[in-house]
Amino acid sequence: MVIRSDSPKRHVLRTAYGSSYAEAFLVIAIITILVTRLYLALTGYPQVGGATLHIAHALYGGAAMMAALLIGWLFLGFGPRVLAVVVGGIGFGLFLDEIGKFVTKDNDYFYGPSAEIMYVLIVLVLVANRLIRIARPPTAAEYLANAAAIAADGLAGGIPPHRREAAARMLDEAQKLGSAPRAVDGIRMILDSAGHRDDRIESGKRFAVGLIPGFFRSPRWVPILGWLMVLAAAAGVVFGVVQLVSGGVHVDTDDVRIEIDRMGITGGILFVSASITLLMALPAMIAVHRGDSLRALRTVRTAALIFTALNALANFATSGFGALPNLALGLFTMAVLSHHISVRTEQPARAADPHHSAIGRVVGHRLDTGHSHRKNDNVQDDEQNHEDRPDDQ
Repeated sequence: MVIRSDSPKRHVLRTAYGSSYAEAFLVIAIITILVTRLYLALTGYPQVGGATLHIAHALYGGAAMMAALLIGWLFLGFGPRVLAVVVGGIGFGLFLDEIGKFVTKDNDYFYGPSAEIMYVLIVLVLVANRLIRIARPPTAAEYLANAAAIAADGLAGGIPPHRREAAARMLDEAQKLGSAPRAVDGIRMILDSAGHRDDRIESGKRFAVGLIPGFFRSPRWVPILGWLMVLAAAAGVVFGVVQLVSGGVHVDTDDVRIEIDRMGITGGILFVSASITLLMALPAMIAVHRGDSLRALRTVRTAALIFTALNALANFATSGFGALPNLALGLFTMAVLSHHISVRTEQPARAADPHHSAIGRVVGHRLDTGHSHRKNDNVQDDEQNHEDRPDDQ
């Protein structure tokens, strides 16, 4: 039997889990860079190769990236794909750690702007990943192909329950968007015949989340971090205005010493960052205080993203890896805001639908983050239609 999808247009199809793989790849690369730098600092920067050779760890990184490609090419299934992400992320981190040697004539590993180069490259990859996710809503072909990929993984090594449910949801969406019923039913048969397996990664995620103290999940963090960000942005605006108006201030007395240089490129970035953040975060925090919380929280999170990203760009240029504590604080702020946005978004869905599961997160956020609000309105109707639909077999 030949199953045809009857799709007249050809597009490059996106995978539902591709964005998560890309983000995990970058996180592993960042961890690898930090661990490598720490290890070399603690051991006195040893060299491998003897008296005449120096085998840079960028070579190990290249070998790891090659191994990741070979694993992805030679093996099927979810496990080898995750292994490729881990090995590739380690390799990319080892390679990127030595970027200073590749951009300087004297092969300077300690080249100051290396940290900024790494940061800019990682941010560009994350932005490209995000743009690909929100470029357009998922098509019927993407829903169908992703469900088929999950079913194929199931034949290779079984399917965990949350992925099986996600594939079923994708098939429902594909059928609603006009995919051929024979194609949908064929993939559904393969999905039903695939074995079951436990997802250790998903279990590990739940375990890791459970380790986070409830203190950090308290809603009290929202006003604390939000208003601290507003104050920091206001201070940055005042500091920038002084730089612009005075052209630099130098006061040196017996009791007070103040030095404010003229605004340069770094100061300009910080001033723009503070101005945008203040314009967005101040009215949003007022709205949060008045009770208009969800939309305002999203605005505050966007402001935190802008503030963290632009400030890190300037701080990495001036302080190198010394900018990591400020970056970590910004990421913590965004994590807290994202957690509370997720809680407030999922509460109405859970109240209306006791069977609410990870399906919506996979379909609505992985493939179609930019259009998730439109999809959430149809979740309940889709589940009811799926329950009432007679068996097509």
